[in-house]
Amino acid sequence: MRAAILRTYNQPLVIEDIPDPDCPPDGVVLKTIACGVCRSDWHGWVGEHPRVKPGQIGGHEYCGEVVAAGPDAQFKVGDKLVAPFILACGICPQCRAGQQNTCFDQRLPGFIEPGAFAEYVAVPRDHNLTRLPETLSPTVAAGLGCRVTTSWHALTGRAALQAGEWLAVHGTGGIGLSAALLGKALGAYVVVVDVVQEKLDHALSLGIDAAVLASDNTAAQIKEITGGGAHVSVEALGIPVTVNASLNCLRVLGRHVQVGMPVGHTARMDVDMSAVYQGNLALYGTRGMPGWRFPSLLGLITSGRVDMSPLIAREVALSDTSAELAAFSGPTPPGVAVITDFAG
Repeated sequence: MRAAILRTYNQPLVIEDIPDPDCPPDGVVLKTIACGVCRSDWHGWVGEHPRVKPGQIGGHEYCGEVVAAGPDAQFKVGDKLVAPFILACGICPQCRAGQQNTCFDQRLPGFIEPGAFAEYVAVPRDHNLTRLPETLSPTVAAGLGCRVTTSWHALTGRAALQAGEWLAVHGTGGIGLSAALLGKALGAYVVVVDVVQEKLDHALSLGIDAAVLASDNTAAQIKEITGGGAHVSVEALGIPVTVNASLNCLRVLGRHVQVGMPVGHTARMDVDMSAVYQGNLALYGTRGMPGWRFPSLLGLITSGRVDMSPLIAREVALSDTSAELAAFSGPTPPGVAVITDFAG
């Protein structure tokens, strides 16, 4: 099979022909239909992600068709499936409590084992996978495994966003735009923040209530727009300036959700803990989504209550993956890229 392999950090991925993956006894091999290119992949590509080493095949936002199934698999050849990026064991205390995204024994294709920047991907523990609804485009579904699922769990499983509340979203990349669209679907008022005016205009065109061009007084502008501050604020980049803007834009008793991944040089940062103390704020960390929550998210999408297709800006070939990763090193245009051509 063809695969895009990380050989050297910050250098183009190498397209190689390698053996097809073996089928896990408790899982499946998928022929990759679509795979998103995510900022988390970029963290690995530049060498900031502690788990991604040279030789890795990235790609953790994928859906595909089963071409082989192990003897203990739940799915069969021909099934079209979408996967969360965390493959939980299903038996540890965290899994038994329904918190599979915090499983003590996680399998992580795209980070530790071969991912879906390839024609085929082996997926163990197929009890984590979900059937792709017939009415959902595989291209859109590919983004569900990380950006959309993480945003959904951040808003509903962590911050408990309510209809009528104000939601602030700092950063309108894939995960931030997902949070904004899902927040609107939940009945919240949404204000987005970014350094790229084109991305703000794009969000406004999709029905987002307000937009703020990031500056030194971002928090003050949000407080004015929201009449005292956001009830919930999502930080979607993982850098100090947006983390502190998120904390400072909240009203008293507001909830900050850390969705952006702080790794590398931003793994430790100066945070305005005075804002937390004075505002009686709640801080939530979040990563991924328990697999059992897929039906709630898929139902929202397939019922037409939210359209996630504007999230997809372009479909690209496997050979274009390096250029998409490199683009994350600077301000990016609206929307995300999804690999749909694995021969090109």
